[in-house]
Amino acid sequence: MKKLFKLYIAAAVLLLMGSCKKYLDINTNPAVPQTSKAELLLPPILFQMTNGTSQDYRFIWKITQNLIGSSTDDGALAFEKHTFVRSSDNGGVIWRMTYVDLGINLENLINDAVTNQKYEYAAIGYAIKAWAYQQTTDLYGPIILDEAFTPGLLKFPYKDQPDVYAKVRYYCEQSIKYSNMKSPLNYSTQLASITGDGIYKGDMAKWRKFVYAIYALQYSHLVNKPEFKTQYADSVVKYTNLSFANESESATVYFSAASTDDTNPFGPTLGYINTAGTTSTYYGRISTTILNYLAGGVRGTPTTNPTSSVDPRLSRMLPASTATATLGRYIAGVPTQGSSTSGLPIVFGSIPAGAITYNGKYIYADAARYPLMTYSQLQFTKAEALLWQGKAAEAYTAYRAGISGHMDFCNTYGRASKAPDPVITTAEIDAYLASSEVAQSAATLTIADIMGQKYIAQWGWAGLEQWSDIRKYHYDPLVFKQFYQIPTADLALGGKYAYRFRPRYNSEYVWNPEELAKWGGLDIDYMTKETWFSQP
Repeated sequence: MKKLFKLYIAAAVLLLMGSCKKYLDINTNPAVPQTSKAELLLPPILFQMTNGTSQDYRFIWKITQNLIGSSTDDGALAFEKHTFVRSSDNGGVIWRMTYVDLGINLENLINDAVTNQKYEYAAIGYAIKAWAYQQTTDLYGPIILDEAFTPGLLKFPYKDQPDVYAKVRYYCEQSIKYSNMKSPLNYSTQLASITGDGIYKGDMAKWRKFVYAIYALQYSHLVNKPEFKTQYADSVVKYTNLSFANESESATVYFSAASTDDTNPFGPTLGYINTAGTTSTYYGRISTTILNYLAGGVRGTPTTNPTSSVDPRLSRMLPASTATATLGRYIAGVPTQGSSTSGLPIVFGSIPAGAITYNGKYIYADAARYPLMTYSQLQFTKAEALLWQGKAAEAYTAYRAGISGHMDFCNTYGRASKAPDPVITTAEIDAYLASSEVAQSAATLTIADIMGQKYIAQWGWAGLEQWSDIRKYHYDPLVFKQFYQIPTADLALGGKYAYRFRPRYNSEYVWNPEELAKWGGLDIDYMTKETWFSQP
């Protein structure tokens, strides 16, 4: 019977061979093209950059203590306790973003652009690819690199961070190359349109600055390498100087909020931060870490439950409590402690009287721009590198530029709600710069000063870069003074802090476990294994 069954199968294959070509021709039907032009692919790719990162930032923020939950449910506290939710894709969306949501679409954009001499699109495509792979390796460590889109391949080998970092730099080089070439056809109108380049409207000079920012941030991760002071720090400074000149050049994605499809993922409508509308207790609550930094804790002792601060960003970035007992005060919850803080406000702010939806606060508004990389972020990165080299005077200049830059960021991007907060005035900025919260000389400047201010500047949007900072300093309380040091008993994976996320559950743990096993990916404490970039 088994032999007869095999004969039937063989006969069926022979019969199908004659008709197979015509059957497959539906995929090359000229009336239904199966490949898309770069011009059509770019807008959804830009959205997926925000969609992918915003969903995983919810969990990264719990680890970096940007935003926490107010529930004591084990699932809600998992990432706050530096573990993961079993049989869940939580923390796997950036993996999906790179290999699926950008995936073939980004490959097709680059291929079409290079083949058909659409050099501006090629430059943008390679810049996005460099950014995406940098994000992915910094979150997961070893990742799929060259074989990700090999036809017919179901199991994929991983490459470790030295290889991925080098490939990111190669993608950056390709982007720079194509950005300096002019397409035979003029695509400037298309790129500048609302359905074109939603970041820089086709301005290739600014896209080069985007690429230089990737270089600068990558090299800044390597402070523990013996070459940092003599080589990598110079690269940080060089590429920062080539990058954004001010906050107006920062890389941000535009959203009009004219429809749900054109809405900032950080805003209240899509609900990524607050997944159950106005009542979710899993995400979106203010932590003591950011409140303490904004309430006098960068260099001093933070005020408990303040009503105001010398730092004008407090009232612009955080919502005050509307609870009766703490009305008008800024309150926060302790990471890993769940609902122990009564009346803990949500990041979107308060619901106005007579309304049923939130206005939006800071960058958490439907029409707010979505930041990817910023001027102030890079100035602090430059200050850090210079201080490591002993160049305190130059570091001090960059440090103060970073603080002023973030004030500009708040005024430029943090006022897009229906009832925007007042502009931070020059007088407020000057008063803060002259306060005890800011180092008043190069001689007194410390790494903790720089990293504390950088924590504030990256709060609530640069989750992964912020976690890279925290990991490279190994959660040091002398560097991050207001970071809540979690008791060993509350760290769920053997009393250890996390250093990486587990790759996307469904795709890798089901289909590629043999490769994961090579890297220790099947170990229960895989999240706590330190990644290459932060090791000596």
